[in-house]
Amino acid sequence: MKLKFIGHSCFLLEYKEYKILIDPFITGNPNINLDPLSIEANYILVSHGHSDHVGDSVEISKKNSAKIIANYEVAEYCEKLGANTLGMNIGGMVDLDFCKIKLVTAIHSSRLPDGSYGGNPNGFLVYNDEFSLYFAGDSALTLDMQLIPKLAPKLDFAILPMGDYYTMGIEDCVLAAQFIDCQRIIACHFDTFPPIKLDRNKAHNAFDKNGIELIIPMVGEYIKL
Repeated sequence: MKLKFIGHSCFLLEYKEYKILIDPFITGNPNINLDPLSIEANYILVSHGHSDHVGDSVEISKKNSAKIIANYEVAEYCEKLGANTLGMNIGGMVDLDFCKIKLVTAIHSSRLPDGSYGGNPNGFLVYNDEFSLYFAGDSALTLDMQLIPKLAPKLDFAILPMGDYYTMGIEDCVLAAQFIDCQRIIACHFDTFPPIKLDRNKAHNAFDKNGIELIIPMVGEYIKL
């Protein structure tokens, strides 16, 4: 299994012959110089309706015949634009044969690029007998995160937003890591815009102090799992 950080909250998970793309905000991202249609994917996970998460989902879906998995409202929006979708809701789980994907609570807001209602934002649990991961979306710290260890196999890693201002900051992310009982955290949603500039030294010191491994990836970096 490989995980590539494309930028902002966008990751590409590669497992065997399958590729899962998460929150592909590429066009308009000042830190990414990449043709979104060069990305191959079988499935696309979209955590909520904001444009920096829906991003290029529809175009990539149509190019690859990739299925977008999102909450019902986001999926409906993408389907109207010609994408192949699976609209779910928080608490629901789909079995893709090679892994299971479950939508879980995220505390945030959600409005689609056309201004319409984006439904409830969510995070994702992605797991099978070989790996288990949690993607928190843009969630704030919430006690619901304490349920995560009860909903999936023990997490190998988790992806948490760490840029503060719009999402959790460093201190809340440390608590979130403890709530989800995960010892390996990958940061996202940082440095894309001035308000979410991440103090890397402060972040590493906070996680080191609590005995939790923190990975702050570079754009385009493959993360060893």
